[in-house]
Amino acid sequence: MAEEVKGKLVIIGGAEDKEDKCEILKEVVNLAGGRESKIVIMTTATEKPVEVGNLYISIFKKLGANDVKVVNINSREDKEINYARDVLKDCSCVFFTGGDQLRITSILGGSGIDKLLKQLYKEGTLIVGTSAGASVMSQTMIVEGNDEDSPRKCTIKMAPGLGLLKDVIIDQHFAQRGRIGRLLAAIAQNPNNLGIGIDEDTAIVVEKNSFRVIGSNAVTVVEGRKLKHSNVSESSPNEILALTNIILHILPPGYGYDLENWVPKVKFKEDKV
Repeated sequence: MAEEVKGKLVIIGGAEDKEDKCEILKEVVNLAGGRESKIVIMTTATEKPVEVGNLYISIFKKLGANDVKVVNINSREDKEINYARDVLKDCSCVFFTGGDQLRITSILGGSGIDKLLKQLYKEGTLIVGTSAGASVMSQTMIVEGNDEDSPRKCTIKMAPGLGLLKDVIIDQHFAQRGRIGRLLAAIAQNPNNLGIGIDEDTAIVVEKNSFRVIGSNAVTVVEGRKLKHSNVSESSPNEILALTNIILHILPPGYGYDLENWVPKVKFKEDKV
């Protein structure tokens, strides 16, 4: 029997509200322990680590978190890795910022930090990622692809992610950048994975074997296990893919999804008296 995971994931589609209601970031602080939370902001993905790190420190402290630190691992040097390991061991939340997801995996992959993150997640630490930080949560991640294009082999480039969420492929800034084609291309090549496209200012909160949607927009779920026909194996790189019997769900805030059984969880409104 697989070991039970005690931690939670908050996977954000990017451009989360940082000035008004801050619904998603408030939920991060709440899940991390409120005033007792110890949040570590990982700025590896961004080319502006000081600016981005200071922004999130200000926001999280404004929302009630007293202990917020920034860790910028910019290389695979032992000094940086060892410092990060010491700080991460004592935190209640790890928050990955946006930027370039390949920077996260190429710097942290095989460094020992990737294994530590999985251990912390299993033991109860909250792991959060926004934009590029969202993409790395899955075992297979989208690195780049054409926005607003029909699904084609050349639409998408993929690489191994951090593997915190298995059998899932995440895409972010989803509706705003017209990324349905590239997510369909990813699932055509990996039909045993679940495609999850997360809009801006929207997140999924993953706990055990399900997730719930929070924020102001929607989450698109693409199921490929019942795919009847695909020409992905014989098509040329620029040829439009044929996909039949793809199942697609649109889940607004308050809805959820059973990740074990691949079943949407519908939100029922109480009848007005």
